[in-house]
Amino acid sequence: MPSDDRILRDLRGHPMNAADFRRIALSLEGVEEYSHAGLPAFLVGGRKFASLASQAGGYGNLMLTLEQQAAFVEEAPEIFLPIPGGWGKMGHTHIRLAAASEDVLTGALQAAWKLRIDKNAKTSRQNPMSRSSGVTDKNRGKRRL
Repeated sequence: MPSDDRILRDLRGHPMNAADFRRIALSLEGVEEYSHAGLPAFLVGGRKFASLASQAGGYGNLMLTLEQQAAFVEEAPEIFLPIPGGWGKMGHTHIRLAAASEDVLTGALQAAWKLRIDKNAKTSRQNPMSRSSGVTDKNRGKRRL
């Protein structure tokens, strides 16, 4: 028979860790893992939306808008905080893995993933001659004499 403590712990869920962050990130459609400066990062459509660059400190990193960052920090300051310095001023946000439930971590990763998907779609609409077309920037717009 499980102890009362174990039942309560199971109801609250276990603290998240880097393996959970990776598992959830890779479960999202189109996500690939790559090494950025020797640390795990996650791409969708060839662009980064999250990383484990701060996993040694117990954090995952999310690329959010400043508005999303402010909302997450206001709602759960014990879980979310801006990354110190300039990155944080651009919306890059730490999530304290051990303080997050699976639902919170999943929702946060989905928010960063969806933001990247939306940005990718907007960029491809604005620039139909994207990298995949094989046309380089230096060849665009030059006049031939």
